[in-house]
Order: sequence, then C-alpha cells, then structure tokens
Amino acid sequence: MKKAIFTTEISMLRSTMQRLLRRKADTNLTKILRKTHQADVALIMRGLNQYEQKKIFTLCPTAKHKARLLEELDDSIIENVLKFESAKNISKVFRYLDTNDQAFIAGMFDLDKQKDVLSIIEEEDLEEVEEIMSYPDDSAGSIMTKETFTLNQNITVKEGIKKLQSFPENDKIFYLYVLNNKEKLVGVVSLRTLVTSKNTKKLKDIMIKEIQAATTQTDQEEVAKKVAQYNYLALPIVNRQNKFLGIVTIDDVVDIIREEASEDFLQMAGVGKDREILLKTPFENAQSRAPWILASLFGGICAAAIIGYFNVLLEQIIILAAFIPVIIGIGGNIGTQSSTIIVRGLATGRVDVANTFPLIFKEIIVGAILGAFYGFLVGASSSYITKSSLEDLGIVIGLSIFCSMTIATAVGASVPIILQKLKIDPAISTGPFVTTAIDIIGVALYFLIASTILLN
Repeated sequence: MKKAIFTTEISMLRSTMQRLLRRKADTNLTKILRKTHQADVALIMRGLNQYEQKKIFTLCPTAKHKARLLEELDDSIIENVLKFESAKNISKVFRYLDTNDQAFIAGMFDLDKQKDVLSIIEEEDLEEVEEIMSYPDDSAGSIMTKETFTLNQNITVKEGIKKLQSFPENDKIFYLYVLNNKEKLVGVVSLRTLVTSKNTKKLKDIMIKEIQAATTQTDQEEVAKKVAQYNYLALPIVNRQNKFLGIVTIDDVVDIIREEASEDFLQMAGVGKDREILLKTPFENAQSRAPWILASLFGGICAAAIIGYFNVLLEQIIILAAFIPVIIGIGGNIGTQSSTIIVRGLATGRVDVANTFPLIFKEIIVGAILGAFYGFLVGASSSYITKSSLEDLGIVIGLSIFCSMTIATAVGASVPIILQKLKIDPAISTGPFVTTAIDIIGVALYFLIASTILLN
C-alpha cells in the first residue's frame, strides 16, 4: 500500500512540475523544489526531457541545494544539466560536494572545461580532487572520501573526545582511525568504545589492531564485498606503505553494488554494460546492442548450416523439424539458468573459483535429472503431438532433450568459471555467448541422434 501511495505521489508531483514548466511558473517551481527531497526530484527528472531537466536544475534555490541534487542524479543527467553551466557556477556548487564527488563530476567534462573548473576550486580541495582523478576508474582510490577524522595513537581518550567535538560539522565520522607518527594506519576505535573508556587511557590501548583495509588500486567491487562481509559502515583506504588516505563510505558501497549488479544484468541480457542505457537515444541504444546481436546471428547461421547439412534427413523425415525449437529453447533456458546461478555466486563470493568441479558436477546432475524428466515427457507424447506414426520418434526426441539439457548445464556452469579464472568478467558469458553455443550443440546433437537411430 505504501509503495502504491508513494508511486502515485511521485506521478502527481511530476505532472504538477511539468504543468508549471509549460506555464513558466518559475516561482512556484522553486517553492516545490525547496520543499521536496532531492532524491525525489532526481527520480522525477528521469521522466523529463533534457530541456526540462536543465530548467529544474537552474531553479534550485541555492548552490547547496544543487549539490545535494547532483549527488542523487544519474550520470547522463548530470552531464546534461552541467553541460552549459559556467565554470564559476559549477565551482560554487562544488563547495558543498565531497572531493570524490567533485573528482567524479569533473571527469565528465572535456579537458578545457575541466581545467577551467579545477582552476577555481580552492587549493586544498584541488590537490585532493586531482589525487582522486589520478586513480583508475572503478578503483577504491577513485571513489574514496578524503573528508575523514583521524587521531594519533599516543593521545588519551579525553584528548580524542575533545578533538572530535571540535569537528561537529563532519558527517563522515563512522569510526575513528588511529595513526602512528608516520601517518600509517595502526588501528580503529568505535565511537562507543571512545566514550565508554577511561579518560586517561591512550588510544593505542583501546584500539582494534586487526584492520580490514583496501589499497587505492583495489577494484571497487572487491571493496563492496569486503564492506558487506564485515558489516562495516566505512572501509579505510591506504597506499602500499599503509599510509592512511581516506575512506569508502556505505552510501558509496550501495551505489557500487547497484552499478555492478546493473552491469551484470545488462551483460547477461546481451545489451552491453552501459548502466545508463535507458536514458540513451535510440541510435546510441542500438549501437551498444548491435555487437551482442551479431553473436546471436553468428550462432543462428551456424545452426542453420548444421540443419542444411542434414537436409537429406529432413526431406526424408520432415516431422523432425517440428521439434527443433523445443530442443533449442529448452537447452538454452537451462543453460542460462546455470550461468546466472554461477555468475551470481561469483559476484557474492559464494562460489570459490579454486574448487569448482563439485559445483559443475552438481549442475550436470541437475541437468540430467531435468533432462530425463522432460525428455520422457516430450518423447512419450511426441507421436500424439505430431499425429505421426514414425517408429522410434519418441526415443530420438527424449534422448535429444536429455543430452541437450545435460550438456547445457555443463557449458552454462563452466564458462563463467573459466572466464573468472582468466580474469575476464564472467557476466558476459551468460548472454548470447552461452545460449548461442548451446543452440549449436543442441541442434547438432539432435540430428546426429536422429540420423543414428532413424536411418539404421
């Protein structure tokens, strides 16, 4: 019920804002924006055209309001609303953004505009922004937050609390990271531990020394897995010398999980890995999907060539053609199921690449069980379905379905694991590549079994 009400409210608000945009009622729109949460405005903006998006962003009452909205917007909408904004106006908004968000947005601009924007940023922030921009995309360094709170291991609890109270505006204090005199990370203290410990104790006596951290080069997906595994609100980022550099916060981890899941689902569906595909133009959308369709086309041509090779058999026993879609469809379906299960297991860490044979063998057994069941079901009813009196037709159909489903699970389970071992994203195997391979194998097996049984 709550979901329906929420959806209705968003829909009504979108309609109201579009009506006010048509009437050019800027004052009323600004009032609505002032009272509406930026996350809701971002949701509404997805359904607006580019002109309306720019207008809404322009009407935001303050630079701070614009900054909070940018934090919620999709990448393509950010590019659109900032495309023609001056470097001066962008720098005003940047004052209210964390350095990692500044670096991310600045990276969207062309080199000239990027240079203009960075030249106006305060010198202290500029160094941090340029540092973050220097790290590889999708690495921990590229998403870390520099606005953190650290304490020296030799100070007392009382001194630590006093320093903490002097930074009331810092909203990124999830844990207190403890450094030595060389600024190397040596421990972590929770806020609860700090305020419940004796004032005279030193931090090095109450800190947790077994720290889970990531380096600036660690892939962001590995960071997300580590945060999920240990239930952290933030993960410290260090360099190779263990010098503390920043943190990746839970809100960034949620974004990472969403982005990586979106990429995997898109690749498994065979439409590329562009997370913003819904917001692309029809031509851009078609361009990103074309290579994957080509893989399916290649598989279809191979299957057609196999069918052509057995054209004599088909001319003699035309009824075999009726079951080609069944063999292809049921094999492709169970193969995709196996691939999806394995890819999901690899993504969540539940599948161990080092010991995968039992898992593949288990999937093969599942394929054999289902293949035997559906092979018997379709084979036994094949004569009734086709009204054919051909002898041994049921055996051919049943055996083909059994072999197709068994091999499909083996292919579907093993290909993602092989790709993972080769350091290739396993999600790409679950789309057209696995289904195409299974289609070719299924058709070939079908006609080989048919020719062996029916022509002898």
